[in-house]
Amino acid sequence: MQVSKRFLALLEQQLAQFTDRPDLLALVVYVAVPEPSGQPSLVAIGRWPQSLALSEGTAAGHDANVESGRRWLALRDETMLLGALRVDADRWPWPASLSERLEATARCLTEALRLDLEQQRLGRELSQRDDELRLLVHQLRNPLAALRTFGQLLRRRLDGDARNLSLVDSLLGEQRQISRYVEAIDHLTEAPALVSSDTSTPLLLPPALSESTPQSLEQILRPLLERAAATANLQGRPWQTPTSLPNWQGDGSAIGEIVANLLENAFRYSRSGGAIGLHCQCTGRLELSIWDSGPPVPLEEREQIFAKGVRGSRGAALPGSGLGLALARDLARSLGGELELVVPASSLDPQLPAAGNAFRLSLPLSSAS
Repeated sequence: MQVSKRFLALLEQQLAQFTDRPDLLALVVYVAVPEPSGQPSLVAIGRWPQSLALSEGTAAGHDANVESGRRWLALRDETMLLGALRVDADRWPWPASLSERLEATARCLTEALRLDLEQQRLGRELSQRDDELRLLVHQLRNPLAALRTFGQLLRRRLDGDARNLSLVDSLLGEQRQISRYVEAIDHLTEAPALVSSDTSTPLLLPPALSESTPQSLEQILRPLLERAAATANLQGRPWQTPTSLPNWQGDGSAIGEIVANLLENAFRYSRSGGAIGLHCQCTGRLELSIWDSGPPVPLEEREQIFAKGVRGSRGAALPGSGLGLALARDLARSLGGELELVVPASSLDPQLPAAGNAFRLSLPLSSAS
């Protein structure tokens, strides 16, 4: 359990007021840290005088010279022990004036510690909700981009049909407006105070988006492959996909989000006009790979780009949050799988581009039917 710098500053100020008491030998403040056994342990976080080594302030410390004058004042919030104030004096009982000051200090530290811990708890909750909001905004861009793609293709087909063309234009206009709202929400989450500092926490989808019923690989991927084919058509680039998919079932929500992110990155960051495709194989595990024919990701970036908020040099000038690959890898690992970058793509299959990148999602076959 950590305390804030503000609390430590208050703690130092409260203890320093006892410099006029020669009958006090030492003051040590502890915070209660929960242990796996359920019993809290006391960890020293402050002392007076400053010359007292903090290691001397362990809760288990024993000094026969001050034992008769040592007493403990609990820092307790109702039934919860937050910490303790250890008082080493040269006599017991203490003079009334000293006792009153020590009890007032204990009350002040108790309230400050309670507020400090409550603020930290609320901060963690806010950071978690902010992370979830950023993820949802990030994922919302994929279907919005698909709506734009399908709308633009439909507009091509309706060229000359003025009556229906106006309806498509209206739909595209609404899609652009929704995209502006999404961007505005995304900017709200960029404030430093709202971003979690714990980069080790896995990025996972909110429970409301989880899929309890297993789906076949065909059900999971077919909408994404149709979206990719439409995007490739609109961008005028080749698109390759397997003619058939393995008979496999699993978490449709997680796998769908992973593949959607990989496809979005491929279309956004690979070279213009270059081929993109999905490669699928079973080699003891189910392997789905999104590949491109563009220049390889620089060697020094191949692992960094999977970190939360990190973007590669090729995409630095393009809009984005750096969450897609981090989310995809965390989701893959939550399923017992892995997501990795394979360069060149031809190392997966000689028929794939010799100079491209491939993001390979490998999953257990335990759900295969």
